[in-house]
Amino acid sequence: MRTRSLPLTAGLLLTDQTTFDQYRFWQVGSLTGRDAVTITQAVPFVVAGVLLALVAARQLNALALGEDVARSLGQNVPVARLVCALAVVVLCGSATAIAGPIAFVGLTVPHAARLITGPDHRWLLPYSALLAPLLLLVSDVVGRVVARPAEVQVGIVTALVGAPVFVFLVRRRKVVAV
Repeated sequence: MRTRSLPLTAGLLLTDQTTFDQYRFWQVGSLTGRDAVTITQAVPFVVAGVLLALVAARQLNALALGEDVARSLGQNVPVARLVCALAVVVLCGSATAIAGPIAFVGLTVPHAARLITGPDHRWLLPYSALLAPLLLLVSDVVGRVVARPAEVQVGIVTALVGAPVFVFLVRRRKVVAV
């Protein structure tokens, strides 16, 4: 049954340009076509997520040392995990609602920020919040310039940037583990 539905879905997508553009947006992500209404609806969630993340920075530092150490430092580990998870879910959900699934920004930027700031989450989170839009903006500009007059989706450009970073991180970890 699945093999028959794939050509049907592809055929339907190719017959209507608007439907194809929406499908491509939800598969790769894009900064084009977002109106002010969508952004203003997401702003309260972004602000709440950022505030939760900044409040949770000290708890993240304690959790990074391990559960037992965090407990001995006075952290309520289940509450700390809940606050951190809530911040992540709210921020990821609001970012996806605005720009679609641009995964490599959230996966690459914290590693780059960690190289600048070190492991302290009180610095890592603000630097990530500054570097992520910078990477997104540069990727969007590159995507618009490379294939003029067409456009390469920003999610594809960030994947091209993020994949080598992950290969580097995996290879570095493998050498350290040996």
